[in-house]
This record gives sequence, C-alpha cells and structure tokens, in this order.
Amino acid sequence: MRFLAAIARVICAVNLFIGNLFSWLALGIVLVCFTVVVQRYLFAISFVWMQDLYIWLNGAMFTAVAGFALLRDDHVRVDIFYRPATMARRALIDLIGVVVFLLPFCWIVYTYSMPFVTRAWGYQEGSANVGGMPGLYILKAFIIGFAFLLAIQGIAWIIRSILVLSGNAELVPKSMQYSRDQIPADHPQGAV
Repeated sequence: MRFLAAIARVICAVNLFIGNLFSWLALGIVLVCFTVVVQRYLFAISFVWMQDLYIWLNGAMFTAVAGFALLRDDHVRVDIFYRPATMARRALIDLIGVVVFLLPFCWIVYTYSMPFVTRAWGYQEGSANVGGMPGLYILKAFIIGFAFLLAIQGIAWIIRSILVLSGNAELVPKSMQYSRDQIPADHPQGAV
C-alpha cells in the first residue's frame, strides 16, 4: 500500500508543479490582452499575432492545469450525495466516477485528437490568420497533455479510493486527503 501511496504522491507532485507553472499564464493573458486593447483603441494599430497569442495562452493554460484542478477538487460536482457522505462512501463514489466516466473520457479525447495533432505536427501548422503566429501545432499538442494529466490524476484518485477503502487512509498524500465540508459561521446549522 505504501508503494501505491508513493505513486499517488508522485502524480500529485507532477500536477502540482505543472499547475503552479502554467497558472502564471493567466498573468501573461491579461498583459497581452491589455496591450492589444491599448494598441487598438489608443494607437489605432493591431497585430494579428498578438491577438493569436492571448487566445493560445488561454488554451495552453486551461488544458495544462486540468489535472491540477482535479487534484485540488476544483471541478464542478453535483454533491447532493457526496457532501454529507462518509469518507468511505466518497472514496467509492470517486472510484466509480473515475473508472466509469473520467478514464473513458480521457481515452476518447486522446483517441480522437491524436490524428488531429499528428497531422498538425506533420505540416507544422500555423495560424489560419494572415500575419498570425506560427506553431499552432504546439498548442494542439496540449490536447494530448490535457488527456494525459487528467488521466494520471484520475489514477491517483483511484489509488486514494483504494487506500481509503482498505483502511489505509493515513497513507493518502496530504494534497488529496478528504476534508470535511465546513458550514460557514454566518449560517445556522443545517441552513446551507
């Protein structure tokens, strides 16, 4: 079980590193977009490559941080049954959800995007806009990275579920331990 916990810890470390690194692209997106707006409305000039740049940075950031968002449990969840559930029930729900939904989804994304990405790399696809940025094929490769990072984080969730269901919850890496939902202090008990 310690070996499984070590694998989950490595996966979490990878997604944590990539998520923290690529989240800085948000600042780049804001700066480039601000620059495009100032150039267009203050100086009446425009560069197509800059307009491509902030859209591409946005695509790169959101595909690269998907595993990080799953690690932090920042995804959308309808938690009618999940929120009040015990740790074991949450682990079972997560296990079923990853095996039935997440991993097949990642496989479908990978399978259908691989020819698309391979073709783009084959002719080193650039922007469809005249004067746009070269290297669109690099951005398209982020689709494969998205599927991979999401899938490995799903594997970490499977490991977490196995550890919890086998009575080894103390081995779950700290970054993905289950936490009790707190009721905000300004709401009376049961009002949330």
